[in-house]
Amino acid sequence: MRVSPIVFPDPEALGRRLAVEIADEIEEAAQAGRTYALGCPGGRSALTTYRALTQVVAARGTDLGHVVIVMMDEYIEAVAPPARGSRYRLIDPELPHSCLRFGRKEIVEPLNQVVGPGRGITRDRLWVPDPSDPEAYDSRIAEAGGIDLFLLASGAGDGHIAFNPVGSSVDSRTRVVVLGEQTRIDNLSTFPTFRGLEDVPDHGVTVGLDTIRSLSRRVVMIVHGRDKGRAVRRLTQASGYEADWPATVFAACARPQLYLDQSAVAASASFALL
Repeated sequence: MRVSPIVFPDPEALGRRLAVEIADEIEEAAQAGRTYALGCPGGRSALTTYRALTQVVAARGTDLGHVVIVMMDEYIEAVAPPARGSRYRLIDPELPHSCLRFGRKEIVEPLNQVVGPGRGITRDRLWVPDPSDPEAYDSRIAEAGGIDLFLLASGAGDGHIAFNPVGSSVDSRTRVVVLGEQTRIDNLSTFPTFRGLEDVPDHGVTVGLDTIRSLSRRVVMIVHGRDKGRAVRRLTQASGYEADWPATVFAACARPQLYLDQSAVAASASFALL
């Protein structure tokens, strides 16, 4: 079944709408006395949402002590020689393109600054998968009660979601992957500090498609900008998972929504469905 999109005039309007939804859910979870887990991509797509959420939380005085931020993925590097049986480790979290750094600088720290001491997201509640034991991430999410809302984004060139490459199995779980060339090209614009393709890591650890599909209560796919025209065409036509455009997994998730902006919709007219 295809997901009918909701179209916003611009990324800021999209972000404001989604931020209010998230804040409402955070407050409902607090009233129920339970953890609220928000699944988050790094990069550009959800930036307006994160910034608007900070504004909403500041205006409401929302307590975030029960919130967990579940990052989707992280770049990794080879370990030489392998340590404790692991071939890979997370990249330095201070590098500009680190997803962990993104989560800290773009999501957690701004929120914590507006809520004040004792009401923020503690360091142990910002999660990233561990390449030395990726399967443990799915168990950790499940033990937390699953992800209340997973914010999703689609690669512009190949439809990757998190670091899941074209051809990924819909049953895939958190794992180490080789990054496709188009994914790495897309990430050149996501992280402008990359000087060229040779700077983009070629491996990552990522949540799997089934991690998203089976461990989230609902998902929102965020697509905006003129470079996302092809993504709009694929996602609005999807009625289920299509392996040549992994982001279509959103249509197979519980309570999927598709939030677009007008520039992405306008750009989609230039693309024919492959």
